[in-house]
Amino acid sequence: MSAQAILHDVFGYSEFRGQQAAIIDHVIQGQDALVLMPTGGGKSLCYQIPAIVRKGVGIVVSPLIALMQDQVEALLQQGVKAAFLNSSLDAESAWRIEQDLVDGKLDLLYVAPERLLTPRFLQLLDQTELALFAIDEAHCVSQWGHDFRPEYVQLSILHERFPHVPRLALTATADEPTRREIIERLGLIGAKQFTSSFDRPNIRYRIVQKQNPREQLLRFLETEHPTDAGIVYCLSRKRVEETAEWLRSRGWNAFPYHAGLSNAIRQENQQRFIREEGNIIVATVAFGMGIDKPNVRFVAHLDLPKSMEGYYQETGRAGRDGLPANAWLAYGLSDVITLRYMLDRSEADEQHKRLERRKLEALLGFCETTLCRRQVLLNYFGESYSAPCHHCDNCLEPVATWDGKIAAQMALSCVYRTGQRFGVKHLIDVLLGKETPQVQRFFHHKVSTFGIGRDYSELQWRSIYRQLVAANLLTVDMSGYGSLRLTENCHPLLRGDQTIALRKDPEVFRRKTKISPAREQKESSAPKDELWQILKNKRLELAKEQGVPPYIIFHDSTLVEMHAKRPKTLEEFAGISGVGERKLERYGAAFIQVIRAHES
Repeated sequence: MSAQAILHDVFGYSEFRGQQAAIIDHVIQGQDALVLMPTGGGKSLCYQIPAIVRKGVGIVVSPLIALMQDQVEALLQQGVKAAFLNSSLDAESAWRIEQDLVDGKLDLLYVAPERLLTPRFLQLLDQTELALFAIDEAHCVSQWGHDFRPEYVQLSILHERFPHVPRLALTATADEPTRREIIERLGLIGAKQFTSSFDRPNIRYRIVQKQNPREQLLRFLETEHPTDAGIVYCLSRKRVEETAEWLRSRGWNAFPYHAGLSNAIRQENQQRFIREEGNIIVATVAFGMGIDKPNVRFVAHLDLPKSMEGYYQETGRAGRDGLPANAWLAYGLSDVITLRYMLDRSEADEQHKRLERRKLEALLGFCETTLCRRQVLLNYFGESYSAPCHHCDNCLEPVATWDGKIAAQMALSCVYRTGQRFGVKHLIDVLLGKETPQVQRFFHHKVSTFGIGRDYSELQWRSIYRQLVAANLLTVDMSGYGSLRLTENCHPLLRGDQTIALRKDPEVFRRKTKISPAREQKESSAPKDELWQILKNKRLELAKEQGVPPYIIFHDSTLVEMHAKRPKTLEEFAGISGVGERKLERYGAAFIQVIRAHES
């Protein structure tokens, strides 16, 4: 059976996307590959189809149980012989799967790197005809990365022990140094690299300055995602639990997820998020890698991520189905201070700290930019994006700038005159001429900068200090009190030898972001009527009967097309994208029946 026939008959798609066809053909020919493709770009088909076409079993190395289970459930729905081996199985079930593996009864087997590296499993592979090895989430091999898994480094054994079995490493997140590390550590020196665009055109990027972040989040949810599933990321476990509880107190189905919760609670909350509609998961970065839920309509950050890689990967969990989605971030000076302080106090060696500082500086530049955010984001990953995207916040609401030279000099001078020992709140009190007990205690009402900043409000001074820290003109002292110190970079500005352009941040809650006419037309075309709810209810009913997430039955994008075309026969139903032969057989009649009933 050809790759094109499998794409159509098994997976229900009429044509490949991007470089899928070239990658699949390359692997079918027995060649190694490194595949860089954004989340939602169709990476899984790049190894699933070759595993079905080639003789033997495709072994997929995957870091997370949830990812394996989702992928296998989806493949079984499509009639593909797939299984997984992980700690969730009892001994008898695992033994049966091992026998199916050796007997050649599987097309694909998903396995964690820890299990794959055991002598017992390697011996099983010695007895098995192998189609390929697929190493998913390959960036986990990088010791400099945010998702490092020590076991991934040992996967070079696949090349040494099975030199004639093609291997492909796949990731959605890898800058140039990480790519080099993947190639070196996995022995992929001669592998062909396939790099797809990192652009996710369906995601709208938006960053707001923190004022009251919970209320800002609530406004965002109420106006744009009142019934949608989404993820809210926070930096600390405490903040996760407090935010989830706060959202629940206001009527939202929100559940916490972080490494400090018991396995049972994490599993329950994750399953509710995956299998139910419209829930919100509030999480640390412990949540998300490998989550295949395609209809996550928003990812919100209440705290700044640590790097552009982390931000890109986390926001990439929105809109995997290709439908419109939001990436929303509330960002403030406290985030910058916290992350720089954490980095300086970490036990990492100086080389690692320098790398992490550069990554943080790139993210701060992305937050503070007045340019198209999509251009800045893609440029970070080495991809040029020539024209503005016209649907990020900076494109839709162009940011005004102002000559901040004098204000910056006042802010920096105040840091110097007060001894470089105080945080932002105290510095602003001095600039505004407030004779607080602390100002009087340290005689700062007598310094030359006392009261010189009354032309600006407290919010404006917070914005100025945030931008000066982001520009590395000020740094956070390691004493632990959040005090600011001058850097060498600030001296030209203090001497008057250079100027600085600062953003004009709004001082009130920003209204709902404008939507470009083309995007407004696309979003307004999403069904909101009775038939749409009927189709979703039928999908949920079938999912509950089988104990699988609704998107395993059909993605939202398939329901959207079903709603638009309203098929009345099995032949018409077969023409819907995402409907393969097995799903046509299993679900065609049920959905046709509810469509006919609605229109009768």
